[in-house]
Amino acid sequence: MAQYRFHGLMRKIKLNYRPRDAFADFHKRKERWAVLVAHRRAGKTVACINDLIVKALTEGKPNARYAYLAPYHSQAKSIAWEYLLRFSEPVRVNANQSELWVELINGSKIRLFGADNPDNLRGLYLDGVILDEYADMKPSIWGAVIRPLLSDRKGWAVFIGTPKGHNSFYEIYNNAIKTGNWFVRTLRASHTKLLDNDELKDAFQSMSEDQYLQEFECSFEAAIIGAYYGKEMRVLTDGNRITSVEHDPIFPVYTAWDLGYSDDTAIWWYQVVHGELRILDYHSSNGQPVAYYTGLIESKQHEYGYTYRTHWLPHDARAKTLASGGKSIIEQISNKIPLESLKIVPSLSLQDGIQASRLALMRAWFDAEKCEDGIECLRQYQREFDEDKKVFRDKPRHDWTSHGADAFRMLAIAWSEEHKEVARDKPITGLHVGQTEVTLNEMWRETPKRTNSRI
Repeated sequence: MAQYRFHGLMRKIKLNYRPRDAFADFHKRKERWAVLVAHRRAGKTVACINDLIVKALTEGKPNARYAYLAPYHSQAKSIAWEYLLRFSEPVRVNANQSELWVELINGSKIRLFGADNPDNLRGLYLDGVILDEYADMKPSIWGAVIRPLLSDRKGWAVFIGTPKGHNSFYEIYNNAIKTGNWFVRTLRASHTKLLDNDELKDAFQSMSEDQYLQEFECSFEAAIIGAYYGKEMRVLTDGNRITSVEHDPIFPVYTAWDLGYSDDTAIWWYQVVHGELRILDYHSSNGQPVAYYTGLIESKQHEYGYTYRTHWLPHDARAKTLASGGKSIIEQISNKIPLESLKIVPSLSLQDGIQASRLALMRAWFDAEKCEDGIECLRQYQREFDEDKKVFRDKPRHDWTSHGADAFRMLAIAWSEEHKEVARDKPITGLHVGQTEVTLNEMWRETPKRTNSRI
């Protein structure tokens, strides 16, 4: 039963939703911020959608706006939209399927979004938001996009999901416990009794221990299932090599790219200083033209005083497209970046590239702040899981982590290749400065010849 004010009068309406006992405290919370850690098949999406409906009806704010955020727009559309339509039906006056919003009888609106396209959220205001499966989202989505939308009207937020190691969801959870003014609940399958014993027994027998502990017992300590770089990232964390990394102006800066035509393009900035691989910065964006990224390269050069030596590009940088007027990515980039500094990463198999990445990680230091999103990409980069056979396939799962991990694979291969040719510890002052003529055909070779660099 929900009680709301309509035209100055208090009304009551019965919604077609009976909360499970495990979610009763969640729906009654008074805290502005909340973290709910829940096991698989607990019914958290249904609970989230109904929580939004009730809050939208009862909080009494004029022109109220609420949002549900899933990791992907397709996920919001295929799963949450059906629930939103079903449970809002008694109190809904309008719905827009193309934009995934409903309007309720009191004028409040609820809209579904995907974290894979955060630009859809910019410029809005929110009175409340639920971030479902937050462990699968880019860490920057909260601070850079969502939090500012809540400020004007002092809106609330709920972070909900299943653990995936020590990632941004883990940090939010720990912060909530330490702060003390958050609503925090952990719903483990062994406690909620939402799944019967036979089902849990079967799951335990058919999954690894880490899988079971993560998915059903909500363990943040279990290894991320199927992670390519789980061991290496734990070594980095335990060795305090995710820290503050300063740019050394004596040594050149390199970049490594992964190009996304319909999704993210990712870039890493790095140096090699006395044998150490220092990862300075990371950036990924969606739907931006080439000029955006060349502008980014130039802006960081001016801001931080970078002296670039080589920009390493993947093989698809040589492809010409009709959309770009028959020009390759290299040709477009070379309008702003010297052609002689552009190179194609040598061809290696996926598995060889992953092994190169593991070796590079063992020599790497990361700037924790500037590389936050990229670090999470490496932590969560996983094998694809075959739901039918219940095994991991020998190929990566394509999600928001893919481009950051692929760009690092370019970095690892380039690091190995570059420093076969350039003395690893050689500072800028020791370089030969000269003009070099390089053709595009030469740039497109699998393993390009070494040329003199121009600073």
